[in-house]
Amino acid sequence: MSRTVAVVGGGYGGAAVAKALETEAEVVLIDPRDAFANVAGSLRALTQPEWAPNMFFPFKTLVTQGKVVQDRAVSVDPTGVTLASGEHVAADYVVLATGSNYAYPANPAAADTSEALEDFRTSHQELRQAEKVLILGAGPVGLELAGEIKEVWPDKQVTIVDPATELLPGFKPEVVEDLHKQLAELGVEVRLGTALTAEPGTQSGQAGAFTVTTTAGDEISADVWYRAFGTTINNEYLADGKLTTLNAQGQVEVTEKLNVKGHDHVYAVGDITDLAEAKMAGYAMQHAEVVAKNIIAQIKGEEPTETYQPLGFPMILLPLGTKGGVGQLPSPEGPFVAPAEMVSQYKGQDLFTGRFVGTLGPTAA
Repeated sequence: MSRTVAVVGGGYGGAAVAKALETEAEVVLIDPRDAFANVAGSLRALTQPEWAPNMFFPFKTLVTQGKVVQDRAVSVDPTGVTLASGEHVAADYVVLATGSNYAYPANPAAADTSEALEDFRTSHQELRQAEKVLILGAGPVGLELAGEIKEVWPDKQVTIVDPATELLPGFKPEVVEDLHKQLAELGVEVRLGTALTAEPGTQSGQAGAFTVTTTAGDEISADVWYRAFGTTINNEYLADGKLTTLNAQGQVEVTEKLNVKGHDHVYAVGDITDLAEAKMAGYAMQHAEVVAKNIIAQIKGEEPTETYQPLGFPMILLPLGTKGGVGQLPSPEGPFVAPAEMVSQYKGQDLFTGRFVGTLGPTAA
């Protein structure tokens, strides 16, 4: 008898689980979008909108043997998933993979691919007009955005502001030093240890001259600004407590097999887990491998044995355009510093597009 697996969320982890299980079970993928969005490509989609279709992988070609439900989950209980439409999707196994929400343009706002592409084209025109760009947030998103802007428009003045006192805290000093060097070579000004006394009067991504003041008393003038900080875990559908209780960070507790604690047939991957590691796409996809293998074992009547352990140190591939960037990757000896050439080869050149085409199917391009 075929088993039903409901996957809530079609991001990096959810899409990978659905793809891995579609030949093993009746997969139902639930997501408000019509496509998997490789959000690693969002910032390039802003600066090069003609490239943007490469970041969308339609669910209709991604999940060819399962069922895609374009709707939003409003509740999950041990028997399945309730949708905004009122429908209840009964399932033998449930995988929570809803990820996080963060500010556009790092994450497309529209659920429809055609609307998202139009948003990028519109936002691109706003950015084209600007001579001076202000980015609030010196995390990976803000840094990658600066690199993408400088690659297309080397003469634009780009300033990054962040109250943090250092870049990439917790990473090896060589990585941070190389990052500072490359940013300086690109002409990106980084102001750390300060914030704005008030946000600009224009909306994020909207062209229009403004001047702001930092808490250090300096003035910054620019023509457009972008919010590159702040994330919210997509967990509203668990607020009713019918499945589990969220921790103080809004996450679900998981076992080493990535079961939601107390449920041997419910799993969680990615940002919604309480695993002690950075919330990154690469980790979510590793979680997906573990979960898929465990569910396949259960379907076959076997004991699931796959487990997941966080690395214990952070890893990153942070491109600055197609050629630059810094990285820290795992190796048998511990964290390995990846040179710019490796970052470019592995991620910067195509932002994983080729890798995903091979595993998830064609893009919208």
